[in-house]
Amino acid sequence: MDYSILSDVVLVKLLQAGDTTAFQTIYRKYWQPLLAVARKKLYSQENAEELVQDLFVDLWERRGTIQIDDLKKYLFGAVKYKVLNHIKALLIRQKYEDFKNAKLADLDCHTEEVLAYNDLNKALETGIAHLPDKTRQIFRLNRLENQSVRQISASLRIPERTVEYHIMQSLRSLRSHLKDYVGVF
Repeated sequence: MDYSILSDVVLVKLLQAGDTTAFQTIYRKYWQPLLAVARKKLYSQENAEELVQDLFVDLWERRGTIQIDDLKKYLFGAVKYKVLNHIKALLIRQKYEDFKNAKLADLDCHTEEVLAYNDLNKALETGIAHLPDKTRQIFRLNRLENQSVRQISASLRIPERTVEYHIMQSLRSLRSHLKDYVGVF
């Protein structure tokens, strides 16, 4: 029997009964037109072929349960649906990639900030370590422990002017030591 002369209605009935020759006839008849539609929308031969192939696999797997009144309309509607789903999946994947890249960029920026902070902190500690003992002690009390000049003066039993002098000396020394870190102090 020559299946190529059969109508789509008859081919669908044979397909639903599991006739592989009817399926092959449908495949040969609609493969190229469906591929052309998919390729036009996807701009990719490979993606279009894969999509149309999936369409025919679905058609065969669902042959016993699907209701098809108009085969041509069904196949072109199905390819349109598959193209839209493919494009939607690409967009979702692209949004995810953009989001992931943005998060990585934020992480990179954050990492750079952490590294810069750590470098600055090390340089500050080195600068503080080079201060004379009394100046270092007063600087730590004032700037790191937030004690006022009056509190430091009372706890160390020295005049407030002396405390101010040591704070000024420490800041001058640290500014010089940290000159590579513009705007820190």
